[in-house]
This record gives sequence, C-alpha cells and structure tokens, in this order.
Amino acid sequence: MKVKGLLLVVLAVFIAGFIAGCAQEGGEKQVTTPATTPSEKKEIKAAFVYVSPVGDAGWTYMHDQGRKFIEKKYGIKTAYTENVAEGGDDERVIREYAEQGYDVIFTTSFGFMDATITVAKDYPDTIFMHCSGYKTAENVGTYFGRMYQARYLTGIVAGAMTKSNKIGYVAAVPIPEVIRGINAFALGVKKVNPDAKVYVVWTGTWYDPAKEKEAALSLISEGCDVIAQHQDSPAAQQAAEESGVYSIGYHSDMSKFAPKAHLTAAVWNWSVIYSYIIEEVMAGTWKSEKIWWGIDKGVVGIAPFNDAVPQEVRDMVNEEMQKYLNGEVPEQYPFVGPIYDQNENLVKAEGEVMTDEELLSMNFFVDNVVGEIPASE
Repeated sequence: MKVKGLLLVVLAVFIAGFIAGCAQEGGEKQVTTPATTPSEKKEIKAAFVYVSPVGDAGWTYMHDQGRKFIEKKYGIKTAYTENVAEGGDDERVIREYAEQGYDVIFTTSFGFMDATITVAKDYPDTIFMHCSGYKTAENVGTYFGRMYQARYLTGIVAGAMTKSNKIGYVAAVPIPEVIRGINAFALGVKKVNPDAKVYVVWTGTWYDPAKEKEAALSLISEGCDVIAQHQDSPAAQQAAEESGVYSIGYHSDMSKFAPKAHLTAAVWNWSVIYSYIIEEVMAGTWKSEKIWWGIDKGVVGIAPFNDAVPQEVRDMVNEEMQKYLNGEVPEQYPFVGPIYDQNENLVKAEGEVMTDEELLSMNFFVDNVVGEIPASE
C-alpha cells in the first residue's frame, strides 16, 4: 500500500470513531435506546464515570464518543456521570451504579482506581473496567492505549516545524502516563531535530482552561514557537492561535479551535476497546485482563495534517507509522536505546527495549526535555 493511502485508511478508522454525535451538557444523565442485540447475546447496561465534562473536547469527550458508539451499535442502555472528583465523590458514584444493577461500569480516570477496587469487592457479580490504572481483581480489568506511539509521531512534526528550537509542552499531573507522553514526544522531536528542546510547564490539573492557557502563554513568551499539551481542553491551542505560533493537539482533532496553529494531534478512538469489552460481556466470555493497545489496533493515531506541514514531513511521519502497522518495531517503540536522561545517564543501551513495566513506572525525562518532575506527595 502506498504511504499516502495507508494514512487515509488509518485516519478513516479514527474519523469513524469520532462520528458519534455532539457532547451533552449537564450532570448525571441516562440514555436508553431500543434493544437490538441478537437474542443469543445477553442484553446489558453500561455506566461511565467521567472526571471532566463531556464537552471538554478532550479526554472525557473522546470517551463519551466511545460510549455513544457502543450504545448505537449494540442497542444497549448506557449512563454517565461527568465532573466526578478523583478521591472525592468517585466511590459514591461508582457504588450507586453498581447498586442500580449496571452490568459493567467503566471508570475513566487514573484517580478512580482505588475507589473502583473498593466498590468491586462489594459487588462481585458486577464487571468493572478501569482506564489507565494497574490494580485488578477477579471482576476488575484495566484498559488503556499506547498513546506514546502517537505522541512520538506528533513530536516529529513539532521538531520539523520549529524555527526557534524551543517547543513548549503544557502538562497536567506528573504521573507516569504524562511523563511517558512527554518523553515519547521529545524522542520524536530529537529524531528530526537534535538541536531542539521541549520545555515543560505543569498545571497540576487535568481540566482548567484558564490555567492551561496561562501556561501556554508563558511558554510562548519564552520563545517557544510550537505548543503541545497533555490537558483536556483546547485552551493551549487557542493561546497558540492568538499568538501566531504552531500547536500540537491532544485527545481529539482540535483544529477547529486553532485552524492556523494546529498542525496535527495525538488522538484516541475508544470505540475499539469499548466494542471489544461489550462483546465479551454480552457473550458471557469476559474475564479480567490488562488491555494496552496501540496504533496497530486503531486505538490511537494522529489527526489530519495542517496544510502548513510540508510533504517531506508527512512522508517521514507516515513511514514511522507504517512501522507500527507492519509490526516492524516493538510495541514499546520509540523507547529503544540509546536513551539518555537529563543528567546524561544512559538509561537504555543501543538496541535495548524498555519493558512495559518500565514504561508504566516512568519517572525521568529524556535528555532533550527542559523541566523538572515534581516530587510525589
């Protein structure tokens, strides 16, 4: 397959996942659709617990697109609660769904992990799926996507497009997931531009548009001419648009918020994993497992390129993407040595591959990242 054709196929997978309707506003909502499930499969109802609003254009928005997709495809009943505080109201919300008899409950933020495990002990006949965590039980599984793969590809774009060799990164919370994404992005930058640096500013929040925009503007004021993000709103993209610099989005295609600035984005397609889980539950074959899928499964990818991205850069990104699709590189790529940390210590020697365990516990920055990782509380 020609590279250009390959890209169109991959993008089509994501576009199909995105077309699931507009986000809804409000607090706790339930939506019922006519049951169309084949008679040989169990009819179920699924609940989703979200950390931010469904209209955030980011993390929760994309999970909700996945919810809508399975609701329509399988004719099941779904419900969701948005704006649930981690370590606050999460246990109550999860417990209420279990008490109401929902067959499977998806808890979609890292901070919901302990509450999920706690509630699951009291409802052994309910299936719980926790996103991005690592704790499991007989009735608790985990799921996530290898977003660092897409981060790496977008880093190539950023490294090729910067003129100042200063790329800003607005980061949320210093957990391994975020650190891993920053490092993968930085490795992409380094592949095409060894002179460029990635400057990190932390907001300490997943969703706070005002803080996100302020952080982006501070990076721009320091000379960063490309702004990337691990945040749930498009505020960093809007700051780049207003300032006349480029940007790299996250979660969804954020180009409508920054049509001139937005070069591409690392994007999710949760419908792939949600479909898999729902089919297992309906068939009665579900079992606890740790799902961690990447580009080859269609769970992560990149948004369409801005016209400003030169063809040679697109070709380079497509060539790297094809390595994932063809199985030419390990799933952990680009975390293959040599890899050095900020203190010039060799983390992985030439050809050595970081393990999944090392990726899931990552707590260092690679050598072309400027910034510090705050100490854990």
